Amino acid sequence: MRQDNPRLQPPGGEELLAWARHYRLAWLSGDLVAGVVTAIMIIPQSMAYAMLAGLPVQIGLYASLLPLLGYALFGTSMSMSVGPVAVTALMTAALLSPLATVGSEHYYQLAIWLALLSGAMLFVLGLLRMGFLANFLSHPVISGFISGASILIMLSQLPHLLGLASLPTSPAQLLAVWQPVNGLVLAMGLTALAALLYARSRLAGHLQQLGVGANAARLLARLAPILVVLLGLLVTIAWDLGARGVPVVGSLPAGLPALVWSTPDFSTLRALLLPAALISLVSFVESVSIAQSLARRKRQSINPDRELLALGAANLGSAVTGGFAVCGGFSRSGVNVEAGANTPLAGVVSALVIGLILLTIAPLFAWLPLVVLAVVILVAVVPLIDIASLRRAWRYDRREGLTLICTAAGVLLLGIEEGIVLGVGLSIVTQLWRGSRPHVAVVGRVPGTHYFRNTQRHLVETEPQLLAIRIDENIFFANTKAIERAILQALRDYPDTRELLLILSAVNHIDSTGLDMLDELSLGLRERDIHIHLAEVKGPVMDRLEQTDWIKEQVTELFPSTHIAFNTLRDRKRPLPDAQPEPAG
Repeated sequence: MRQDNPRLQPPGGEELLAWARHYRLAWLSGDLVAGVVTAIMIIPQSMAYAMLAGLPVQIGLYASLLPLLGYALFGTSMSMSVGPVAVTALMTAALLSPLATVGSEHYYQLAIWLALLSGAMLFVLGLLRMGFLANFLSHPVISGFISGASILIMLSQLPHLLGLASLPTSPAQLLAVWQPVNGLVLAMGLTALAALLYARSRLAGHLQQLGVGANAARLLARLAPILVVLLGLLVTIAWDLGARGVPVVGSLPAGLPALVWSTPDFSTLRALLLPAALISLVSFVESVSIAQSLARRKRQSINPDRELLALGAANLGSAVTGGFAVCGGFSRSGVNVEAGANTPLAGVVSALVIGLILLTIAPLFAWLPLVVLAVVILVAVVPLIDIASLRRAWRYDRREGLTLICTAAGVLLLGIEEGIVLGVGLSIVTQLWRGSRPHVAVVGRVPGTHYFRNTQRHLVETEPQLLAIRIDENIFFANTKAIERAILQALRDYPDTRELLLILSAVNHIDSTGLDMLDELSLGLRERDIHIHLAEVKGPVMDRLEQTDWIKEQVTELFPSTHIAFNTLRDRKRPLPDAQPEPAG
């Protein structure tokens, strides 16, 4: 059950297993119920995502065992559920298919090693406290990648929806291979799709109209996939549809996984390094985003460095049990929260329930139609196509909207790796482009106040021989010429200037190229008898400038505020270079 009192909230904290050391009996019932409910929900999802990854469906169940335990050991999110998800499944298939035949034993071993390498990378990054890496993928890049990947996932499931081995390239080819059983498969798929879409959009509201509580109604709606799976099983078994040509899961071994290791050669392992790095970065960013969202809902906090350790342990655990790469899942975590999860103990319970199912009734899933798993995937990934983010980004900043579109298009047309690299490259180029066009403003005093504003936007007072310029950007190699041009243009606009005040309140860094520009500019201004002064220099910037000859030789004065600088410099009247002194007397 959910605890609303902050004093009863499980700790996120820095400590290992802090939630376990501070566990309260009041949380147990919620964790037990959430663990069972989440396990029931993720069984069809895990099997479906294994199929998406090009692996036997039981591998999805194997990947839902130790990852939950590994995350419980190191994780700081009290509600996130870790396991197979659509994005990591698609990335596994896309990254490994060039290296091995999908469905082969070699392919399976590569999937295990991909999870192993990814887990090792994440764990080492956690030990090095590299949680800030989550900032390297911007929201438009992540949104564009997930949207493009979701479209790829949907296209990959169309053959299963039609009961075909592959998608025909033309209507004529479709008619040539079409059989009556394909119509039966399509009818089953459309029926399951309609049921799941209804459950996602309307079922919760209808249940509430019947008197079911809001939380319980949402939870029951999210459990609809397991009901569809059970109905698909019953129909297939009752009418022996597998013998009539309906594609089914097939042989499904009972019991816990028995891992048989097969170490690839060095060249293959080296080829897996980049895919492992990509899947590590994407899974970490997605998981941290989910964990932060859940933490805000419960007024908790997470530790990104510890999340790296937790995801690393989860992926290492998945490899040990013969699974593939995993990360935090939004839908499974949402069910976990709504079912009442208070701590990671709910994930431990889910792992135990899945293990029990593997030991007992797992072989029953052999009669599950593949079309039902395909529909489960389709309904899960459709909401991931983020049209809302595209609209917001396009309205607010079209460059970010373009980054989102190009990332999605890159994933669709070029591939997973190329799409991510394209998105990151566009983000970097966009930031450099923005930084190369800095905002530089001539400022004056708002009458009767201590405030200083842009002369182009506000009615302000200026002093005849004092020119105050505010630089609203870090000074670095990409924008030094633009800043220099802006300063020289302002000096042309104010030809009587004798005192130049540079306001650096928005400057957090000046690189060596920027320092050289300021030094050369100062030398030129000194020849024109114009003194340079600085105001509101930040401490870290000043620490570096104090070691330079420029601050010692070229800067006349330093002021803690623009107000003090104006009061000090406004009465400092110096004659113009070509002015003649007035006669005495």
